[in-house]
Formats: sequence, structure tokens, C-alpha cells
Amino acid sequence: MEQDNNEQKITNQGATPFAQTFFHGTKADLKVGDLIEVGFHSNYGQKRKAKHIFLTATLDAAIWGAELAYGEGKERIYLVEPTGTIEDDPDLTDKKFPGNPSMSYRSTQPFKVVGEILVWKGHPIEQVNAMKAALEKLKDQGIDSLNDA
Repeated sequence: MEQDNNEQKITNQGATPFAQTFFHGTKADLKVGDLIEVGFHSNYGQKRKAKHIFLTATLDAAIWGAELAYGEGKERIYLVEPTGTIEDDPDLTDKKFPGNPSMSYRSTQPFKVVGEILVWKGHPIEQVNAMKAALEKLKDQGIDSLNDA
């Protein structure tokens, strides 16, 4: 993996014990081998057609992704492999937080679903509701996700 200007180039070297694991939290019902691609309505923000797709190297951030995703489906966390370059998610990096503590990234190139995490513990419902309320307040103030643009 090479790093250059907050982008990471992913090589298709296949799974190794030392390969970076990435997660994608959602309510979409996917299967191993499916591709997560841009062009579908976003799970967040103004629900525009997504120009980027998102992944994270932390299970906690993926859990938030599943819990905050729009829709009525089951919250799911998938193991994914990027098929191309990834970059820091600007909503969760230097513009709002120093560095990238959530290890959250985005791409315009597909992610391949390689597995699903079946056992995980979500955040307390009070914490999820507080986060949803905070996001609604930002939306009411006209502060939208950088990723909607």
C-alpha cells in the first residue's frame, strides 16, 4: 500500500494476515461478491446520488454507519476490499477533527463485499438518538455534509 497526499493505493495482493481490514456499515442487504458503487442515493445528508462511497478501518465507525443509515432494513456491517484508491473522508478529518481518528475513507471506485460481521454490539439507543438529533440540528442550520457536494 502506498500513501500519497492522503490517498492510499490498494494493491490486489489478496488477503494476508497483515492486510488492512475495512468495514462498511449500512442497512443494505448485500452478499459476498457484490460491489458497493457510487450512483445510488446516499444513506446520509440530503440523500442525493452518491458521488463517493465510504469505508472505515474501525468497527466503531462502521457501527455508526449502520445505525445512522436511512431506511428500515437490518443494520449490517460488511467487510469490504477497495478496488481502487481511497482518500480521507473530509467530514471526519482535518476540517472537523485533527487527523483521521475514525480511520474513515471514501472512494469513487467500488468496494467488493468479502464478508459480513454477524456479531457486534451497537451504541446505546440514547446515544444513537442524540447523534441523530445533533445531525438534524446541523441540517436545520444549513450545515450539510461535505460529501453531498
